[in-house]
Order: sequence, then structure tokens, then C-alpha cells
Amino acid sequence: MNLLAQSDTASMTVWDFIVTGGPTMAATALVSLFALAVFVERLALTRKSAVIPSGFLAAIRALVHEPVRALDLANSNGSPIAAVLAAAIRHRSLPEATRRQAIADAGKREITRLRHRMRLMGAIPQVATMLGLLGTIFGMIKTFQAVAASAQSLGKTEMLAQGIFEAWANTAAGLLVAIPVLVAYHAIMGRIDARITDLDRAAMDWLDAENNQPAAASSSSPTSSPAAVPLPSTGTPPAPTHAVAAHADGAIPVPA
Repeated sequence: MNLLAQSDTASMTVWDFIVTGGPTMAATALVSLFALAVFVERLALTRKSAVIPSGFLAAIRALVHEPVRALDLANSNGSPIAAVLAAAIRHRSLPEATRRQAIADAGKREITRLRHRMRLMGAIPQVATMLGLLGTIFGMIKTFQAVAASAQSLGKTEMLAQGIFEAWANTAAGLLVAIPVLVAYHAIMGRIDARITDLDRAAMDWLDAENNQPAAASSSSPTSSPAAVPLPSTGTPPAPTHAVAAHADGAIPVPA
């Protein structure tokens, strides 16, 4: 009988564990599936090629002296860097402070998109752990109910095994979900921080290219001269400085 019981336990599937573990085990399994879906989605959306497509960046840099065509190209591209550069081009004729604020606002919106559902994913480790603890309590309650229902159960472990199994199975399931999800959450947040830095660098490079454009190129292009960024009276472009802290509130620093 003992060998048969050991064989049955060894052959249990994941579904058997979920069913035997009670309702909290099923809830833990659903939470783990949601975490997996969010992880795969964010993993795909935070790729550098998705945030800053190299082909788009090269194409729009070639149009730095043609703001109308550059804006059309940015509007036709759905990447985060396209939205940031579109704001920079669209507000190029406004005062510098207003333009910096418009670029920062566009950066905040794109960072919010990158962090979509990450707050929920960050809560899943705690939820999975609490569900495991709740299942453990339910299993121990079931064990004590078996003891209270029959005085003979004190000497027969098989009458207590179901409740004990449910208790420890839920504890293990909660930790098995919480630990990988916690690691995955920090991995995705690290990728998002790296993409924020990439957006910052790309926006600064674009504004530097605009400020350093040759006077001959701007005078020969009728579309770029009305929208040119006004330079200081000294004729030298200002040194780039960060206007907004990039990682504190999700804004993208731009050169002043």
C-alpha cells in the first residue's frame, strides 16, 4: 500500500496539484498565468528596436533640415521615439521653455505606456504569497476538523494527510509563483529604465543636430526657415543641459 501511494504521488500532474490544493491553489494558478502574460507583453514592447527603431531614427535624422517631411515621418511611425521627436518638431517655433516642456510631456506619456500594467505585476508576488498563506490556513483547518470529527484520527496519519497536503502545497505554490515574478518584474523595470535613457539620448541628439545645422542649409530650404529655432544674439548655440530629471518622474531631459 505504501508503494502504491508513493507511485500515485509521484505521478500527480500539475492539474492534480491544483485540484487537490483547493480553491486558493486555483487562484494562485490564475495569478501566475496573468503574470506570465504581462511579462511576455512587456518583454516584447520594451525591446530597443520597438522603442527606438534604427531605420526610423536614421531616416528622420536625414530630414533634420526639413521639418515638414520629418514631422510627417514621425506622425506615421508609432514608436515612442517618434512621438517625442514629433513634439520637438511641432513646437520648434515656440519659445525654448515651452518647447522643452512639450518634449518632456511627450516623454512622460511614452514612459507611462512603457510602464503599463507594471504596477499590477509588482503586486503579484505579494498576492501569490498571501494566497499561499491562506491555502495553508485552510489546509490546517481541514486537518483539525478531521481530528475533531473522529477520535481515531489521532493515530491514523492518512486521515490527516489531505489537510496537511493542502496546507503545504499552497505554501509551496505561492512561493513558486512569487519568486520568479519578482525577478521578472525587476528585469522588466531595468529594461524600461534602459529605454528611458535611450529616449533621452535620442532626443538630445536631435536637438543638438537642429541647433548645429548650417546656415546655408536653412536658407536654401524654404520650409525650414520660418520654423528655425531662434539662436542667442552671440550666434553660438547654448551648451546642452538637462532641463528635467529623466528617471525621477518619468520625464525626458532635453538640452536647454
